[in-house]
Amino acid sequence: MAEKQWLTIIGIEEGGFAGLSSGAVSKIRQADVIFGGKRHLAMLEEVKSEQVQWSAPFSDSIAEIEARRGNSVVVLASGDPQWFGIGSVLAKIIDPSEMLIIPARSSFSLAASQLAWSLATIQTLTLHGRPFANFAKALFPRAKLLVLSNDGSTPAMIAKHLASCGFGQSRVHVMEYLGGAKQRVRSSAAAKFDLSDIADLNIVGVECIADRDAQWSSAAPGLPDDAYIHDGQLTKSVVRSATLSALKPFPGGLLWDVGAGCGSIGIEWMRAAPNAKAIAIEPNSKRLDMIETNAAGLGVPALKIIAGKAPDDLKGLAAPDAIFIGGGFTRDKVFETCWQALVEGGMLVVNGVTLESEASLFELHEIYGGSLSRISVEQVAPMGSFRGWQQAKPVTQWQVIKTDNSK
Repeated sequence: MAEKQWLTIIGIEEGGFAGLSSGAVSKIRQADVIFGGKRHLAMLEEVKSEQVQWSAPFSDSIAEIEARRGNSVVVLASGDPQWFGIGSVLAKIIDPSEMLIIPARSSFSLAASQLAWSLATIQTLTLHGRPFANFAKALFPRAKLLVLSNDGSTPAMIAKHLASCGFGQSRVHVMEYLGGAKQRVRSSAAAKFDLSDIADLNIVGVECIADRDAQWSSAAPGLPDDAYIHDGQLTKSVVRSATLSALKPFPGGLLWDVGAGCGSIGIEWMRAAPNAKAIAIEPNSKRLDMIETNAAGLGVPALKIIAGKAPDDLKGLAAPDAIFIGGGFTRDKVFETCWQALVEGGMLVVNGVTLESEASLFELHEIYGGSLSRISVEQVAPMGSFRGWQQAKPVTQWQVIKTDNSK
């Protein structure tokens, strides 16, 4: 295996070359070419190897690394290359047997040590090169967060967001150049944040303290209906909760939300499990804008939105682990296309509200099995000068797993 390892990915800390192991130093000195950021390459001492700085777009550098296959290639990364780093990117396109990864201490480990926090009990995320909207998903009372900043403006953005959501008492810890001679740690309340001259290389620790009127959204399914911008095309909260429970979100799983409406099912699938992915397919242009706004506001801007109509625009999409079909469902090519695309062992959930939908679901249940349920919800509503129970339209729900026994 060692002969095949042409690519070495080395984590490097603020201490630079002096902090590397002898094995890492040897790999660097023997390399034909070294890739890295300007800051990392400047840390090298008397290295004669060819040095290549990251290019823009970054994908060009990835392609150049692949083109050097067969040479001795070193990639320099910050800290642990597998924690939101270049190592995890390269591992998706290069066989692990061709790589040697030598990690250093991660920024998260250094930051947790500074704050005496347990890494096992806190949430870590990165805003480096990613939408700031990702931060909203992580915001809960008493949560402790470690956030890799995009640049020196990120800490102030975090503080401003906390204050605007009723988390103004939260403590914001800004840690710069951790592990190096220029290390600096400063703290401030979010509502009174006044730290300036913050280096681009920083990590933020957040101790979330919620005011009584704090605004945050649970990771559990069934968010309030008013959490969404919608035009009425919305799976209501109680039914949505039952639907997500039937879909069974899991880490890394991919959902197709077919006829997404305002995007609530795909959004809550992504909120329910780490790294869960979803594709929202919707033909209505106004609803597409709603989906995008809702996804960003609820902390899942990575929701993929397809402007199209099933079944034609489902072709070529990544095979899903779960599929949800809502609205006025009838048995047609949409079901057939979805069933064929669903991975073996995947989950299909269909909600129907019309007699035609119910008839189709009875027929499919007879053929494919699964479970068939009827969800009926009543809510208190005004009745003249009094109040009474008002029943929403019952929803017929079919849940089925695609297995070898499926007909």
